[in-house]
Amino acid sequence: MTIRIVFLDRASLPAALPAPVASHEWIDHPHTEPVDTLARLAGARVAVVNKHVLDAATLAQLPDLKLVAVCATGVNNVDIDACRRLGITVCNVRNYGADSVAEHAFLLLLALKRNLLAYRTDMLAGRWQQSSQFCLLSAPITDLAGQRLLVAGSGDIGSNLAQKARAFGMEVFQLEHRGAVSVRPGYLSFDEGLASADALSLHLPLNDGTRGMIGAAELARMKPGCVLINTARGGLVDEAALVAALRDGPLAGAGFDVLSEEPPVNGNPLLDVELPNLIVTPHVAWASGRAMTTMARMLVDNIDAWLAGAPRNVVA
Repeated sequence: MTIRIVFLDRASLPAALPAPVASHEWIDHPHTEPVDTLARLAGARVAVVNKHVLDAATLAQLPDLKLVAVCATGVNNVDIDACRRLGITVCNVRNYGADSVAEHAFLLLLALKRNLLAYRTDMLAGRWQQSSQFCLLSAPITDLAGQRLLVAGSGDIGSNLAQKARAFGMEVFQLEHRGAVSVRPGYLSFDEGLASADALSLHLPLNDGTRGMIGAAELARMKPGCVLINTARGGLVDEAALVAALRDGPLAGAGFDVLSEEPPVNGNPLLDVELPNLIVTPHVAWASGRAMTTMARMLVDNIDAWLAGAPRNVVA
């Protein structure tokens, strides 16, 4: 039997895809508007999505659909409860970009601590040429060595970042869950972590328990001089509150690769300001060539495993 596989947002993965082993019909759509989802998935046994949303109402109208293969680790764009009710398996790809995302997070951390943006701005403005001495000391520079990094999320990306930070002489702790009864070895309580960290890097999924976990109250409790890094998911942080904390303190800087709406067609507080202590990149931390090639292979491996009756990387 030939299996119909439909990739709804193929343009989001600019890497070659190996062909599944089983007999199949593979249909690519570079982008899919919500209004076209049902028509494009009609008769499909496998839906491949990256960030395209598959909600309960849509899934309920697709009786032939049996697998949603997500080419990402996060699956907040798919209604997992609905898939469980409807008997639709959901698989994701894992650990494909731990190096890529951790390196990007570390890039943001290093750039903020050493005020790279401020110095680049000064250079472009010709201020070094106007300096009265051999160097231009216009912004504070902080060594990573001896600083405390707090990592929220103990998966492969967070662990990879921790390893890199320790190599630079940083003291690294994991952030314990808010309200946890006990604190695990190597962790700091939520409140102690916020108050003592020189840098906080987020590596958590977006769900009901993590949405808005860093808001105005949490930002106010952070140690003066702390920088906040988010290469995980938009929505973990209250973006308007973040802008206020960057302008008025105590936060010294923020590096974000994700926003609450992507692409940010309706604007975003982080894009409405020009601050020397804010770096925003367009959700590219995951996108090294090596990581995308690995993702493509893992995506098809997940489909092959499911077709062979031995699904892997199952979320639901």
